[in-house]
Amino acid sequence: MELILPTKQNISEPVVLDTKVLVVIGANGAGKSSFGRNLYEQYKEKCIRISGMHSLFITSEEKDSQTEENELARLQSMIAERIFMPRMSEYEKLILHLQTEEFEAAVQYKEDCKLTPDLQPPVTKIDRIQAIWEKMFPHNRLLRKSGFIELVSRSRDGNSYTAGRMSDGEKLVFYLIGAVLCAPPDALLIIEEPEILLHDSIKNLLWDEIENMRPDCTYVYLTHDIDFAASRQDSKRIWIRSYNADARIWDYELIESNDSFPEEVYMEILGSRKPILFIEGTDNNSIDSRLYPLIFPDYMVKPMGGCQKVIETTKAFAQLKDFHTLDSKGIVDRDRRTQGEIDYLREQHIYVPDVAEVENLLLLEPVIKTVAKRLMKDPENIFAQTKDNIIKLFLKDLESQVILHAKHRVRKKLETTVDRKITTVEQLTEHVESIRENVHVEEIYKGIKEKFIQYAETGDYKNILRVYNQKGILPQSRLCNLCGISNKESYLNLILCILKENKEDAEIIRSSIKESLGT
Repeated sequence: MELILPTKQNISEPVVLDTKVLVVIGANGAGKSSFGRNLYEQYKEKCIRISGMHSLFITSEEKDSQTEENELARLQSMIAERIFMPRMSEYEKLILHLQTEEFEAAVQYKEDCKLTPDLQPPVTKIDRIQAIWEKMFPHNRLLRKSGFIELVSRSRDGNSYTAGRMSDGEKLVFYLIGAVLCAPPDALLIIEEPEILLHDSIKNLLWDEIENMRPDCTYVYLTHDIDFAASRQDSKRIWIRSYNADARIWDYELIESNDSFPEEVYMEILGSRKPILFIEGTDNNSIDSRLYPLIFPDYMVKPMGGCQKVIETTKAFAQLKDFHTLDSKGIVDRDRRTQGEIDYLREQHIYVPDVAEVENLLLLEPVIKTVAKRLMKDPENIFAQTKDNIIKLFLKDLESQVILHAKHRVRKKLETTVDRKITTVEQLTEHVESIRENVHVEEIYKGIKEKFIQYAETGDYKNILRVYNQKGILPQSRLCNLCGISNKESYLNLILCILKENKEDAEIIRSSIKESLGT
């Protein structure tokens, strides 16, 4: 949809954006709500405002009267409503609307079945809401029962309660899905604080589902949550700095890159909020970017690209902590680092996992057994077979793995052997010729190989995961086949789902990965 944006400071021509998703981000009080109201006024005929927080409470605002109604008629209508009908929140109005549609659909289906007995029942809005709602709350179910189609949520212990007694989070998820579903075709939806009252584990997933449910709509999100803003794929993003209410002019900036926000955005918006965890990678679909936010839900996880960028940024943020009040940590891949290198990084609050690749975290013994148990498989048997397969793979690749580690060790030896006090070319020549005597390549190679052979012969699974650099280790281990899962992506998605549930199984996985990181 082509949107004419509110007036921008120091710009005479109107700013026009063509997008299906617009994220408006800014600190509290920066003017996001006013920005949304301005858009609503421009596109009132096709615009719907959705506020999760306001939906749960009865508001004193009245809907605009029809132009042909006079003030007396409006007051009479309002008085009649107060006397004969109790006030209702937007959530309660939505429930009533959906129940009415469900009843009408049931009656129509009954009549249609008289002519076509094998007719399939219609899919109502409640059916579609239920499908998404139960994805967000996998241990609960929505049921329709009794005469007036009562909504209930059923927990594991069998207790049930009506839709009116759901928690605020449960109500909010139901309302947000239903409000978007009931919007007219091709609507412009202005959604204020889409992350409010939602747990970090479901907020991004919920809006992914809602956007997929109504691809015809255009979404404008007003938020101060950078994590949520960064999660909106293929979106246009605006950072609002301030708002001049008298002139109705905004100071805002279009953020062109979809990869990351400028550091100044973090500095302004986060302030003393969540601590930051810097990780490697730039792809939102990488294992690091998908896994670590669920392992460290109290941290704002920010991919930085390569390991050197993570190290530099973590150090820089630590030095500026008195200014921005943010606690910052980093995680970098092991990359055949020596224990001395790892100890140095830990002193800088940069953690290195006790596995060679991030993929190897998914092969930790507690993780495998938890997934196997979830899939109704024998955890001990699945782990034993996977362990045996990985040891065989390691033996097959042993020579190449030894060379990889030996090359790294030699490179580090060379870096530390060069004498920086050399002042003449003669001294440099003599020193280079002496390096051969100081760097014993064959000794390094043999020492590494002996250790690796010992790991394989003794079945030292933890140490094999620590040194085995093989990005295809998970599919080659045949773990997915043993668990009855189609591929690595499905296996990862199941782990992510378990973590999002935040139950006992999630704590087992989270603890084992944190233990590997030494946190």
